[in-house]
Amino acid sequence: MVPPEIPQAPDHYRADNAGDFSYAPDRMAVFREANRFRREFGIAPAAADAKRIDLLLIDVQRDFCHPEGTLYVGGRSGEGAVEDTRRIAEFIYRNLARITHIRCTLDSHNNFQIFFPWFWVDSHGEPLSPHTLITVDKRDARQLINIDPLGNVLSGNVVPNPAMTSWVTDKGYDWLVEQCRFYNRELAAGGRYTLYLWPPHCLVGSPGHTVTGVVDEARTLHSLARLSQSWTEIKGSHNLTENYSVLRPEVLTTWDGGVLAERNVRFYKTLVEADALIVAGQAASHCVKSTVQDLLEEIRREDPSLARKVYLMADCMSSVVVRSEDGAIAADFTEAAEQTLDEAASAGMHLVKSTEPMESWPEM
Repeated sequence: MVPPEIPQAPDHYRADNAGDFSYAPDRMAVFREANRFRREFGIAPAAADAKRIDLLLIDVQRDFCHPEGTLYVGGRSGEGAVEDTRRIAEFIYRNLARITHIRCTLDSHNNFQIFFPWFWVDSHGEPLSPHTLITVDKRDARQLINIDPLGNVLSGNVVPNPAMTSWVTDKGYDWLVEQCRFYNRELAAGGRYTLYLWPPHCLVGSPGHTVTGVVDEARTLHSLARLSQSWTEIKGSHNLTENYSVLRPEVLTTWDGGVLAERNVRFYKTLVEADALIVAGQAASHCVKSTVQDLLEEIRREDPSLARKVYLMADCMSSVVVRSEDGAIAADFTEAAEQTLDEAASAGMHLVKSTEPMESWPEM
């Protein structure tokens, strides 16, 4: 039997806090509410659950979830991640007695990584700008060029900044240049992404790296009320590869046949061991998209029927939409997210809304 929904939010919850970058929970107040909820609603420890229902929250971090963040995921409406944050928190509170584990991934970066603009310099030795692309020159596969998201060439013959070589590899600058060329050719062959230079975001130790306050508050209440550990999974700290998906970096090998990075097999096994896996977070067009694609790839390899235990809360994720200073859309990745959700649904994963009762979800 599925436990009932919790009929009220905790006393400390304020929906408006979803939009407050600086909001942080009062953990002792959360602890007191957790004890009250456990007594008042008869909430049992998570270890006693007959059916393990896990919630995977992808990169619900301040830099993504707030307009003040360095890489706000506003979607086409401009309110995307703020509204997603509110719905995620309210979903957790209503389903406190049902969710067994909440697992948060954390995008975790350092200053000199291949997807940041100052990793690169142009032919004049000048660093590149955020929101531009590095791509293989079709006329010369050994040359990389810098273009904007609309396809306009900004500069040719871009290279990694020689001055930061020792921070990212101990193999020397010539090796690094060849690896960057190889990396971009591998991305092109894979067909999922072109190397995009992002504004600095989720830098380890910065305020933007942390879980946004309202979700942190909700997952803390869940942890304390259900006596279930609050889990985090770190990703994205490798210098020479992007890591949109929590299950694997974008490129796994080096140009000379070495191992660059590895798949996160352990975490995949953790996810599919659940009886039901609910997925939400940011961004639908990038980190959610890649995680769902990799999860589906592994499931198809192991047992395609496992897809039916996955539930994607489509109203709790938004896509990256880049706007220029005058508000015009410079890049819109919404279509990529929609295509991935359609593919997932065709493979057996369920597209659901957080506002619908969980017991009404297919096969739940």
